[in-house]
Amino acid sequence: MSRMHGLVGRRDLLRLVGVGGIGLAATAASSLLWTPEQAVSQQPSPVPTKPEPVSSDEALKLILEGNQRFVEDRRQTPNQSRLRLQETAVAQYPFASILGCADSRVPAEIVFDQGLGDLFVVRVAGNVASQTAIGSLEFASAVLGSQLIMVLGHKKCGAVSAAIKGDPLPGRIGIFVEEIKPAVEKVKFKTGDIQENAVIANVQYQATALAERSTILSGLIKEGKLRIVGGTYDLQTGQATIVT
Repeated sequence: MSRMHGLVGRRDLLRLVGVGGIGLAATAASSLLWTPEQAVSQQPSPVPTKPEPVSSDEALKLILEGNQRFVEDRRQTPNQSRLRLQETAVAQYPFASILGCADSRVPAEIVFDQGLGDLFVVRVAGNVASQTAIGSLEFASAVLGSQLIMVLGHKKCGAVSAAIKGDPLPGRIGIFVEEIKPAVEKVKFKTGDIQENAVIANVQYQATALAERSTILSGLIKEGKLRIVGGTYDLQTGQATIVT
């Protein structure tokens, strides 16, 4: 039966009238007059073709442009439609990966103004390059085709503050804090605000750790198929800044 914009075609409706009478036609018409959202949900899920990987330079450009929209309060909220939902249910091809802090104030998809299937996000307190984080990013890069990893730290990071203080911590909190302490050591005697210096140093340290601890990631970097960059996020302004 043909449908136009979620409605029963006129020819099919007339045929229903001829077969079942006016009462049946009225019932059928009322049950088949769908809203646009219902009509979309009844269609088979589209099967997206695998796109060409987005280069690391282009991926970084898309991320920074999205962040600028967020900062200027002109978000486009792309790729958040019902159709996009169905497309990504079939397959995902994120154009970039983010190793970010688990802090509730730094949701990557929002601050970079991206949508479903755009970013492969790994979040752990202190944006630490743990073994599980590395494995996840290996999957994103080697299997899904993401050619950019951004390690994203942020100002006033509690995990970095804990590493600076160096006090004993309960439970397993100390596990990821220990992974930040080498970065803190590098800036302990550096002039300036130790908290801000440590946040930047930790981003750089974790970015280096990704490449050094993973033969998969380091191999992709050598082949020119992956780039790892660092960034910091300002909780007050929403601005993301690249760290070199």
